[in-house]
Amino acid sequence: MRRFEFVDGNSSKFWMPELQGTTFIVTYGRIGTAGQRKEKAFPDEEAAQREYNKKVAEKVREGYAEVTSGEAPPAPPPKAAAAPQPPALVLPRRVAPATPGPEAVAAAASALALLQSKLKGPSWKVTRLARKARHALRALGGVDPAAHPALAAPFAALMAHVVGPKAEGRLPVRHALGLLSQVDVAAFQRAAEMWKAAPAGSVPPGVAAARTLNDPELALRVTALLTERPDLRDGSEDAWTKRWAALKPHVEAHLSGVGQSLAAFVGGVDASGDAHLSKRLARLGA
Repeated sequence: MRRFEFVDGNSSKFWMPELQGTTFIVTYGRIGTAGQRKEKAFPDEEAAQREYNKKVAEKVREGYAEVTSGEAPPAPPPKAAAAPQPPALVLPRRVAPATPGPEAVAAAASALALLQSKLKGPSWKVTRLARKARHALRALGGVDPAAHPALAAPFAALMAHVVGPKAEGRLPVRHALGLLSQVDVAAFQRAAEMWKAAPAGSVPPGVAAARTLNDPELALRVTALLTERPDLRDGSEDAWTKRWAALKPHVEAHLSGVGQSLAAFVGGVDASGDAHLSKRLARLGA
């Protein structure tokens, strides 16, 4: 059986896929434990094999490395000669790995708390403090804020301020995505669920749209691109274009794997009259 492992900071996980006829089985958990086992039945062996290949490619994109020499289960005999498959795309890491010390964690926690305390202030100050908090988080090497007591509360509070009462000060979603882009994708999943439960109209257009990709890592990166505002000093159009050019093949490959096209995905996003989002969607589909 093949075994994949992901070791980064406080994360130490394994993932083991297996095919038994038309059933796809995975065993996963923390390294050193027996883990959990999940099974999913498919109508035929070809469908099970497709799911196996797709999940292995997803884990490789997420940074899992294979630690066994085992071969993948053989594919069912093709009904017709198939064209050679290109190698799986490997999504580059968002943040360079690091082993943060207590001082770096404390600095990030302080930057998050300061940002939260100034959300009612002028937009230029919020932008400056959000940039400092983003840099402080980046130095932690992609940790999950929930794994650090000093970070968990201020980070969760900031994500809540994206959809909270305006009277308490709101964190612009583009700044929230800037923070989420520096940490483990699990934080984005939690924030997205929180925003989904918020009253209608609280979440800016485009945030929910990217979640339909059903790949948390790709959803995070696409959402960040949709909400980024270079016109408000959130970067530059050239940098945005380069990031999308690097991400586009991964998004297209994922959509193709689920029977969808990039054009269909972009066309299915409701911009709700948001001029900036309409412009961004046009760039994605160009």
